[in-house]
Amino acid sequence: MTTNSGITVHQTHPSRVLAGPGARHRVPGEVARLGAGRVLLVSTRSAKDAADDLAVRLGDRLAGRFGRAAAHTPVTVTAEAMEVVRESGADAVVAIGGGSAVGLAKAVSARTGVPQLVVPTTYAGSEVTPVLGETENGVKSTRRDQALVPGTVVYDPELTLTMPAGLTRTSALNALAHAVEALWAPDATAVSDAFATEACTGILDALPAVLARPDGLADRARLQQAAWLAGLCLGQTRMGLHHQLAHALGGTFDLPHAALHALLLPHVLAYNLPFAPKADARLRRITGDDPAAVVGRIARAHDGPTTLGALGVTWESLRAVAERVAAQPYPNPRPPEADALTRLLQAAW
Repeated sequence: MTTNSGITVHQTHPSRVLAGPGARHRVPGEVARLGAGRVLLVSTRSAKDAADDLAVRLGDRLAGRFGRAAAHTPVTVTAEAMEVVRESGADAVVAIGGGSAVGLAKAVSARTGVPQLVVPTTYAGSEVTPVLGETENGVKSTRRDQALVPGTVVYDPELTLTMPAGLTRTSALNALAHAVEALWAPDATAVSDAFATEACTGILDALPAVLARPDGLADRARLQQAAWLAGLCLGQTRMGLHHQLAHALGGTFDLPHAALHALLLPHVLAYNLPFAPKADARLRRITGDDPAAVVGRIARAHDGPTTLGALGVTWESLRAVAERVAAQPYPNPRPPEADALTRLLQAAW
């Protein structure tokens, strides 16, 4: 960030990262390194097979399991997980799965102070951020705290081999959104710009290659590492309109996180880039074209829902969402005015 005195302050969050094919097999050793003896293993339903394998490898250190992590980290689900924590006497939490598992691990750690080790199986990016978004009564709130950063992150591209093509596309575009918003963030630094540029380049290069050759492990490793950098951007800069819209819509309508980010991003790019010339120039160098058009083509090629209407959002609700966002805007290069936001949401609908 840049202070009023013109001094740039950059802070790096402490985290240990293991990356590479087979890295998941190092988890038991990393748990031992933490000094943990009773591990709670949390996972998403989609990562059950990987969680089963990890449970076997943890052996006697496994104290309990919770396999019902849910999108947007509902506090009701966290309360259920906390019952397992109390029953098991867990002194560490290991998460495997997408952003839902990572969010639940953060929520458990926030309530107990136990260390976290996370094994992402999608490109969520939240595993390297001090951010936790939780939903209660249909409202999603976000908080930042250095204590929320998982102490150890394990990236294993082999775990992405079974990702459906649709989730691969939307999850990678979710990661791209983190990097794009870092480029126009008011507290961007030379470091965040470098991370964001390499993240955008890696995602836009590797994603088409992974979709074309699903068994290409090298491309998957590059996509995973680009998403890692995008996550670092999310943790080091303030997010803007894209994330505010995603939080407002996702929390209210319980929408799939990655699909929502993917369909919103082209519209937010078109809205913001005329007001963010440095970000626009950098993205044009990467894409060789209009960034909103390039990302839009990738997003619209998804074989699932590509509009807010297809996700079940009603046309009549769009104005209320726009007004709520305009009333408490995140930092953004273009002022988020209710009329303009309504038009943006209608285009996405």
